[in-house]
Amino acid sequence: MPSQLLATKFFIPTKQQNLVPRPRLLKMLDKALSRKLTLLSAPAGFGKTTLVSDWVSQRGEPVVWLSLDKDDSDPRRFWLYFITALQTVSEEIGTASLGMLQQPNSSPNEDLLTTLVNEITAFSEDFIMVLDDFHLVDSTDVDENLTFLLEYLPPQMHLMMTTREDPGLPIARLRARAQLNEIRASDLRFTSMEAAEFLNQAMGMELSTEDVAALETRTEGWIAGLQLAALSMQGNRDAHSFVESFAGTHRFILDYLLEEVLQKQSEITQEFLLRTSILDRLSASLCDALLQDETIYSQQVLESLERSNIFTVPLDGERLWYRYHHLFGDLLRQRLGQTLSADKIARDHIRASKWYEKNGEMHTAFRHAITAGDFNRAAGLAEKGWEAMDEALQARAWLAWMEELPGDIFSHRPVLCTQIAWSLIDTGQAAQSERWLQKAEQALEVSSEKMVVVEKEQFDALPARIAFARAYNAQAIGTPAETLKFAEQALKLVPDNKPFLAAQIKSILGTVYWSNGNLLAAAKSMREWMDSAEKAGNVIFAIASAYGLADILFLQGNLREAKRALEQSLVLAEKHDQAQAVIANHYVGLAVIAHETVDDETAQKYIEAGLKLAKQSTLVDTTYRIYLIQAQVKELNGALDEALELLAEAKRIYVETPVPNTRPIEALIARIHLKQGNLGKAQEWAQESNLSMDDDIVYLREFELLTFARVLIAEGKQDDALSLLKRLLEAAEKDKRTASMIEILLVQTQVHEANDEKVAALKRALDLAEPEGYLRIFVREGDALAGLLRNINSEYGRKILAAFAAGQTHSLSGQNPANVHERGGLIDPLSKRELEVLHWIAEGLKNQEIADKLFISLHTVKVHAKRTYAKLGVSSRTQAVAKAKEIGILR
Repeated sequence: MPSQLLATKFFIPTKQQNLVPRPRLLKMLDKALSRKLTLLSAPAGFGKTTLVSDWVSQRGEPVVWLSLDKDDSDPRRFWLYFITALQTVSEEIGTASLGMLQQPNSSPNEDLLTTLVNEITAFSEDFIMVLDDFHLVDSTDVDENLTFLLEYLPPQMHLMMTTREDPGLPIARLRARAQLNEIRASDLRFTSMEAAEFLNQAMGMELSTEDVAALETRTEGWIAGLQLAALSMQGNRDAHSFVESFAGTHRFILDYLLEEVLQKQSEITQEFLLRTSILDRLSASLCDALLQDETIYSQQVLESLERSNIFTVPLDGERLWYRYHHLFGDLLRQRLGQTLSADKIARDHIRASKWYEKNGEMHTAFRHAITAGDFNRAAGLAEKGWEAMDEALQARAWLAWMEELPGDIFSHRPVLCTQIAWSLIDTGQAAQSERWLQKAEQALEVSSEKMVVVEKEQFDALPARIAFARAYNAQAIGTPAETLKFAEQALKLVPDNKPFLAAQIKSILGTVYWSNGNLLAAAKSMREWMDSAEKAGNVIFAIASAYGLADILFLQGNLREAKRALEQSLVLAEKHDQAQAVIANHYVGLAVIAHETVDDETAQKYIEAGLKLAKQSTLVDTTYRIYLIQAQVKELNGALDEALELLAEAKRIYVETPVPNTRPIEALIARIHLKQGNLGKAQEWAQESNLSMDDDIVYLREFELLTFARVLIAEGKQDDALSLLKRLLEAAEKDKRTASMIEILLVQTQVHEANDEKVAALKRALDLAEPEGYLRIFVREGDALAGLLRNINSEYGRKILAAFAAGQTHSLSGQNPANVHERGGLIDPLSKRELEVLHWIAEGLKNQEIADKLFISLHTVKVHAKRTYAKLGVSSRTQAVAKAKEIGILR
């Protein structure tokens, strides 16, 4: 469970002693399991939580419990708790969706919820999830997310809500579809028999039938009212007179009974109840810190309150944490404002804030400081808590704190302003971050007497951090010159005692070298950064960076060294549990290398490992990389439409990072259009990309320009293509980029008219490729290159020809798809991808499993399945498989 989450929110409330049996309501809940949602909606004090906790204790299904509070109105926080709660049933549920949610700039959306639905679907056992006190969540986004979840809720999961007011869900639609089970206040009210059993047995009263009926009528079966009445009557010899005088409106009764209950408690207990009512949760240590009264023993008082049934709910089995019944807490706080001055209430909030700060719960410490109106303290807590929240990818939540602070609080706080800027960077708001960097610089100019700094260690290097932020922003938006300027400025400003900060800044310099095509310097910079991170104890940073180093080495043409870097990093990762969240890209990198060297079995193994780890990856580009390698495989196998689908998915999820994008998706798509013979679309891409013969040879555009050369060849402009390729080759040779040189030489073989020139280019490509084992880079050029290879007496050329043969694939049935269609007699034949989907349907795989197998989205699988059903003239999986076997498409 993420360390920032409160474990007590997942505890099922302890079953109360002397509970009144309510078989009629338990039966209503039993019947609910055939529907998607059970809604227990009633005012406070009607026993909703008690009923549900009693019911789930009698069920055999696994139960997920989540107690909600107002802070869960933040959609990201809500779903973080929601998914983590699901993992109390099975650690497999939510692994991928939680990883998506924990990525920078993430927010709950349909993609995340679709992933979550698929993960729930994969869990075969029926289970129940309870959202307790849902009325405290005030968010239309959460309502919309839950509406989507309910629409596609797997049948093995039943959702249950307790709430004081109806949620913003499509209740009428759910009701009309018979998908909703409702239990309302009219259902929850005690009947006369239940009221009698509650008052005379559970509460130990000895009331006549008439008195019970009177109380039941006057409280309208309201359980909390009856409980308060019973507490008020304890010790009263004339219970009948009390019952007769017990009348009035709901609120009047409530106030009257509260006074009666409080007046019967000792002064110490009254003070304890009132002053601790400002706390959402209570423990002895926390209460002692708030009260600072040696005559009050908080643990004893808490246990006494529980034994006396004074609306105190234990939150764990060890009786260490409690909370007040929500209604009771509301009333205590109302009374507190009448008995204690605002200054003293604020004093207690500050005491609570200090306790939470000491115990590392910065969020709650901040909340109490805000309630106390101590904005300076709140700002200091935010400054102090930023680093931990930033490392936990909670920048959005931290920025929400800033919205609660008055605008003038920032003008003298340079560290806080810089933290805001970095949080905006982390959430993809680079443009807004610059304004806060400027505010930080302005705050640095105020006098030392007025300046407020909590995090002295961060302040010491603040000018360097500001310049570093600007360098980071510049690199993310693709302006290497600006990146270089600000990075060099940052290095000059960094103090000598901040070697790790200097290493971080140098790592950005490394990405500049990379962007400029100076891969030798980029690799050196990356290694230095990894060494610095490991020496500083940030081993996870070093492990995570290994895939970037491998990328650079791959582009240099050092396949073996790239493989070695990844493997060594994985060995290091085995010693660190947290590393599992950053090594998915390592397996994808190994898959790319295995694919290039025609080790397809190993490549597939690595892809599957990467997919599995992608579910918990905190790196934003893992799935993007998986789509790219699988698109390569599909392209090689001639499945060009499927390759385009994968590239479209990759384009949709691409996120800009400081790592340079050397192979833009649009250029990859243009290459496939050329292979399809669709020159028009490739020309459209070239025009939209503003490519021309006169463009400067810049490394970040090398791949696009090389693709443009292929377009020129397809247009018959051989001389133009040859001129462009010559300039590209010279630039690649200058920076010793072997992989680029090989591809450029192979494209030149298509342009040279003289056979000896073709052979010369090919032989040079072979000489460059053989030491590292490049094979597939040749195969991707197609049959024309294979014909040229056959005319060369080269051992390595023969090895490449064997790779050509290995790259030829067949349909799933081992026959030509066209022949299969003809035998089936279909008017509209199934495409190759539709055949693949049909094959896996026949194998019994679920849609998400098929998506994982084919490396496409769930939505794409559904589209292909729907088309397949239409072409076969069927409406279900079973019918599709039967029809396919009948007409010979499947065996």
